[in-house]
Amino acid sequence: MKLSVFTVATPDLTAEKLASAAAAAGIEGIEWRYRGIPADALSEEPSYWRHNRCSIDPDQWEEQVPAFREAAKKHGRQSIALVPYLSCGDLLATEQAFQTAQALGASMMRVGVPGYDRKTSYPELYKQAVHYLNEVQEMAQQYKVKAVVETHHQTIAPTASLAYRLVQSLDSQHVGVLYDPGNMVHEGYENHRMGLELLGPYLAHVHVKNAAWFKDASNMNSNSSVNEQNTEISLTSNWYCQWAPLTEGVVNWLQVFRDLKSVGYDGYYGIEDFSGVLESKVMLQHFADVFAEIERRVEEEVQV
Repeated sequence: MKLSVFTVATPDLTAEKLASAAAAAGIEGIEWRYRGIPADALSEEPSYWRHNRCSIDPDQWEEQVPAFREAAKKHGRQSIALVPYLSCGDLLATEQAFQTAQALGASMMRVGVPGYDRKTSYPELYKQAVHYLNEVQEMAQQYKVKAVVETHHQTIAPTASLAYRLVQSLDSQHVGVLYDPGNMVHEGYENHRMGLELLGPYLAHVHVKNAAWFKDASNMNSNSSVNEQNTEISLTSNWYCQWAPLTEGVVNWLQVFRDLKSVGYDGYYGIEDFSGVLESKVMLQHFADVFAEIERRVEEEVQV
């Protein structure tokens, strides 16, 4: 089993410290976050999406990539992916990201998918996405870096089946799907094995995290009305979803691992824990320990 870490989840570590921590935990691959730090965030404490010290700035990629690449090499780690935050249709930014990924020696890169907010119809967004992905496929072939579409809530690809619909006409050698069950807790759950069977050769990578649903009792009255019998009727849902520690959320990673093995998946499992419960280095070791136990249990099941 191959493990990796997406550096968005380790914002307090520099590239050098992240590579060292990954090596100590036995995590082979590194997925580098590709986004700049806002000037007003530099004085803040490290955070996942603002002051992330383990992130390549797109405006300085040519200067920064050698240090990130060498940090991985020094500790015997592999830079397996570049993970930018691309807008669907932005071909200039997409090509720059492909150039960065190639310079890193990465084998795959996340690309843009339209968000969905009820303002633009799905058919129109689907048309835009397919046009963009056809252009992306040519870049992926040119730069020899596989483009991946992530299953992600609040986009037009929240499920494996909808991600598959985006890529099904493309060459799976150049375009694939990043399968993220943790995102699918927020939106997009479908039977994991069925979705994986549908993806087939398009299954390119897996992200590992967890989330859970909670009921917000404080909003009950504001979202309720009273009927003629003076019975309170809730007009909106009071449930909300938030990130959870790896072993405490909705995703049953033992079963997901079984399902992935059933379809022959032999790629990386990339940690992306946003729960904030464990310090980065401890979180990486915990992830490695949990998946070592999962692998052991599944191997025992096969032997019985």
